[in-house]
Amino acid sequence: MATPVSPPSAVPPTGRRSTTSAPAPASTAAPTTGGTTGGATRATTVVLVDDHRLVRAGLRGIIDAAPDLTVVGEAADGAEALAVVRATQPDVVLMDLSMPGIDGIEGTARLRDSGEETRVVVLTSFVEHERVTAALAAGAVGYLLKDSDPRDVLEAIRSAAAGYAPLDARVTRALLPSAKPVDPAAALSVREREVLVLVAQGMANKQVARALGISERTVKAHLGNVFRHIGVADRTSAALWARDHNVG
Repeated sequence: MATPVSPPSAVPPTGRRSTTSAPAPASTAAPTTGGTTGGATRATTVVLVDDHRLVRAGLRGIIDAAPDLTVVGEAADGAEALAVVRATQPDVVLMDLSMPGIDGIEGTARLRDSGEETRVVVLTSFVEHERVTAALAAGAVGYLLKDSDPRDVLEAIRSAAAGYAPLDARVTRALLPSAKPVDPAAALSVREREVLVLVAQGMANKQVARALGISERTVKAHLGNVFRHIGVADRTSAALWARDHNVG
């Protein structure tokens, strides 16, 4: 992944490869952050939106461990997110995309339309062109993947709060015109499709290997290719993608 690039006034890049930070669109106003209260610098406030409690707990632990960041609320879907944001007025929202009820894209759009100044950074497992563009069109200012280094997530929160648009390098590539496939499933080999179908049925790698008469290492290699072709970061997302696209 490419080295982060920030505008001159941004927080200096960390040197890791996970995210790039670009200026936010001119129409998006950044909230004032890092102010002082009684002489102390105010922490950047964050709301977590994800339907998995374990994910929220992990993120809260990482964020609250940073002295300049603090989690002020949590929500399990887009509808709850709007209520929590109104109540807490956070600087940044970390928004999952795939949630029951009102998903992350619709939730982001509702936050934008409500006039709230909080800045939404998507944190998801999906890097498909269509999802990325839909999230950014809905009003998200940043887009990260759930396998990102925790330090990069923290830097992305700071960057978004400062008025910039943190994007994972893989997301930047997905935005290129050449990155939009006509049919991602068509890029899969016969064996990759077989592996994907069995994973979507709930099989573990060892079971897939036994069913296809190949090694577990080969299964992992095929899965890596599948993830790259269809634009996901983990097997759960791959299984959901297979079901959504009727693969199998």
